[in-house]
Amino acid sequence: MSKLYFRHAAMNAGKSTYLLQVAHNYESHGKLVVLVTAALDNRTAQGVISSRLGISRPARVFEADTSFEVLLSDVAPDCVLVDEAQFLTATQVRELHRYAHATGVPVICFGLRSDFRGEPFEGAAWLLALADDLEEIKTICACSRKASMNVRIDAQGRRVREGAQVLIGAEEAYRSVCPRCFYEVGPSVAVRKTNSLTTID
Repeated sequence: MSKLYFRHAAMNAGKSTYLLQVAHNYESHGKLVVLVTAALDNRTAQGVISSRLGISRPARVFEADTSFEVLLSDVAPDCVLVDEAQFLTATQVRELHRYAHATGVPVICFGLRSDFRGEPFEGAAWLLALADDLEEIKTICACSRKASMNVRIDAQGRRVREGAQVLIGAEEAYRSVCPRCFYEVGPSVAVRKTNSLTTID
């Protein structure tokens, strides 16, 4: 039975790398894979899924009003892979859940659970509710604990606590942190810059 899968993680955990590896695995067996990503993610270019390791692939794009039934109507894929799935709407998550079970095609979504304020993204909340299979892709905080939260850092290395939920291509950067560092519990939770990378101590 095909399912709707949600592979979630904090920032910089390798979600896109994982997605591209899954695509490669399917294609190495002659399977047709459809890659989809959010239109608003234009860090590399619109319609490109890019890993920080330097690999990338073109992809179809979805916006808030995109119907996945229409988007996928011209293909008969063996698997659908969705990057930046936190930007899906509730309607789209329901549609993908129905699509997986009606067509027998697995749909694997990759994305964040929560934003820099610790608040859920709409798509992530609905994926957590409807996905048939959940997996956390693990990464670590600078303090060596498991990171499951995200923080936003400005160009001066200061933590940003308010603002728009999504900023693409802005000066602000995102870092993955453990809950302890997210809530700044403990004697030494500070922001510093090392070789142009901002980290959390």
